[in-house]
Amino acid sequence: MLADSDTRWKWGALTAHRLQPGCRLDGFLLRGRATPTVRQLDEVGARADSLREIRGVDFVRSIDRTGYDVVLLSCVGGAVQAMLHGLARAWDGSARRPVVVTGYVGVVYEKLADGLLLRHGADVVLANSRHDADRFRAVYRGVNADERSVVECALPFLGGARHDRTKGTDGTGEVRTVVFAVQPSVPDNRNDRAYLLRRAAEHARRHPGREVLIKLRSKPGEHTTHIEELPYQKLAARIPGGLPANCRLVYGNMGEVLDRTDLMVTVSSTAALESLHRGVPTAVLTDLGIREALGNHHFLGSGCLASWDELDAGYLPEPDPEWLAGQGVCADGTYENAFDAAGARVTELLDADALPPLAPYYTPRTAPGYLPGILARHGLDATGEPLPGYTAEAAEPTGLRRVARDTVREAARGAYRHGVQRVAPAIRRWGQL
Repeated sequence: MLADSDTRWKWGALTAHRLQPGCRLDGFLLRGRATPTVRQLDEVGARADSLREIRGVDFVRSIDRTGYDVVLLSCVGGAVQAMLHGLARAWDGSARRPVVVTGYVGVVYEKLADGLLLRHGADVVLANSRHDADRFRAVYRGVNADERSVVECALPFLGGARHDRTKGTDGTGEVRTVVFAVQPSVPDNRNDRAYLLRRAAEHARRHPGREVLIKLRSKPGEHTTHIEELPYQKLAARIPGGLPANCRLVYGNMGEVLDRTDLMVTVSSTAALESLHRGVPTAVLTDLGIREALGNHHFLGSGCLASWDELDAGYLPEPDPEWLAGQGVCADGTYENAFDAAGARVTELLDADALPPLAPYYTPRTAPGYLPGILARHGLDATGEPLPGYTAEAAEPTGLRRVARDTVREAARGAYRHGVQRVAPAIRRWGQL
């Protein structure tokens, strides 16, 4: 499995075990700005039998077509497209090859056509719900691309004990713990993020009997699937008087946090689907509007849209059962069988005498002004061959050489993060003067 961020690692590792229970999982972390840290991997909790960091160009060279049954690509669309072309080239002419699987880590509320067409060419494209499966097939049909690769399943990290609203997490039936699940890139400006944080703190002051947890995705300097230019940790430090005693910042595995949650609040995080699956009252905030840029438009019809004012007044949203069923939440107890169709499809492909060559929709003929740039970012030319100068990486160094290499690499990442979190916002402010 190849993953390029903490959340995609979680999705990929759990999906692999859902598709092929008991399988051996060799993990590869695609080297880049979002390569997860050891802390992030520990927090996610999904384990692999082996794990190494790798460049994309080396990944396509190292995947022996006879060494694996399944290759799962859990990456951003451009990386998936590059790996599909690289693997197609590497396996060209082979009678046998692994089954290639890909998909999405959560809610698909933006770049639907772009992301889907970049994933086209995999043998299986997983859709996390009936709603997504219908949309995915419609996109592929719209460009006369093969839609048979789309298979409906569900998010692999749903589960946990069901919440009993009549008892709550402390047995009284009262809301005692409120979790505000923040997102790295939504909203994308200081004022809106500070507003949401202030409202969470005010909710804690209005309800001294409740504990309000601000669930963070990463520590300053770490990156996730999306870039976080304005960490909530820094915004919290600027609140006059600080956060109230019953409001605090927390990290940790989302499943463990949900175990003690009576009310989940978010803008549009996939955590909303996790909490809805458990039956936890879930509020998708409307304070900043219902807008595509925020992603909360995805929850239209869910019954979960609410404002901080309504939550302050005691409102607890009631989800619409039909909407839940269409979104793959599986709150009706069918979750255990949600991956049966996908697992059966992978088994069917594995049992085939031979698989056809990987054939992505994008080629130098269909997208001559788009595809070469995508492939070049991963060290491949327009045919999927390594570009000149991208020589095979040297064997793993030991001792002082590894320390020196890792120190230089972390310094480079630190410089990139500084540019994202400090320099880029300053340039944007200057541009507004």
